[in-house]
Amino acid sequence: METLWSAPGPLTARDVQDALDGRDLATTTVLTVLGRLERKGLVSRERAGRAHRYRSVASREDHVAELMLDALDAAPDRGAALARFLGNMPDEERAALRDLLD
Repeated sequence: METLWSAPGPLTARDVQDALDGRDLATTTVLTVLGRLERKGLVSRERAGRAHRYRSVASREDHVAELMLDALDAAPDRGAALARFLGNMPDEERAALRDLLD
């Protein structure tokens, strides 16, 4: 996902594989992961000649926000979970959150 989020546009599996330089991954492995991400709704694909081009469906920030909401939904006491989260947040981030709430 990091590779897709960082890309200026859609990427082929080969592009993703090349971006993961230093890892000995087969193209079929990259295609398998991209297919799984597509089935989970995180990635979309479009035909580009004989290949497909993949792009993330949502931004990294949207994805992180969704994960945070999922975590809060899993907590039996949402208020307590929020309080602990805010208690661990640096002062400048708490100030930014206050600004957003206002």
